Amino acid sequence: MRARSLAFLATAWFAGGAAAQDLDHACRVASTYDLTVKPEALLFERTDVAPRTVRMHGGSLDTDGRPVALRPDEQDRVALFESRVRMLVPKAKAIATNGVDVAARAVRDEASAAAPDAVASGDVDRVLNARVADIKRRIAASQSTRDWQEDAMRAYAQEIVSDIAPVLTQDVGTQAMQMAMSGDLQGAAALRDRVSSLTGGAQGRIVAKLRTALEPRVRALCPAVQELEDLQSGLHDASGRPLALLEPGE
Repeated sequence: MRARSLAFLATAWFAGGAAAQDLDHACRVASTYDLTVKPEALLFERTDVAPRTVRMHGGSLDTDGRPVALRPDEQDRVALFESRVRMLVPKAKAIATNGVDVAARAVRDEASAAAPDAVASGDVDRVLNARVADIKRRIAASQSTRDWQEDAMRAYAQEIVSDIAPVLTQDVGTQAMQMAMSGDLQGAAALRDRVSSLTGGAQGRIVAKLRTALEPRVRALCPAVQELEDLQSGLHDASGRPLALLEPGE
């Protein structure tokens, strides 16, 4: 069971390792739940530990399909928890959207170094812009934090790289063939190596740039997420166990 930092919101964009650990330490909050934000309710889900589903709406609380009896003050806290989460979601999506832009710029920088002629022709920008617009539409329409987290970010970065790889390969392949035919076999090999470096090792470099660019914005969410942890304190699931949508981070 993997805890997702910053309570199912934005910190999980940062690949495992030191950056995520540092943010966990700063915010001291994590979650093992995915969140789906529906108009009618918040739905928290995980697969391996009960309660596997937690539903909140208008001060009511259900866990694994069973209603939880709440005092009036607890109903108020559940309602406020839901309200605060709904306020955080647009901020998390904005960070995710900004992350797509950062990833696209990072890929373009990589492409400029590997195949400057392809970038100068406009082909790379055409492909990048189409993919970025598609990913942003998916994030905007999404109701689930599964689309905003680390695994999603890695997939988005790979989609961007995969889209431009054929453009770069075609451009560099033509140049390399011309160099090889003129006798510059070493130069031709160097060109192909640059493209291989982009398609094979760019993801780690892109994630590092994301980490640097987005970390301050993620840290700014810490007080709001810690407020959520305070609001859940004292609440229980339908079996009487303490509700742990949020847990202390490592």
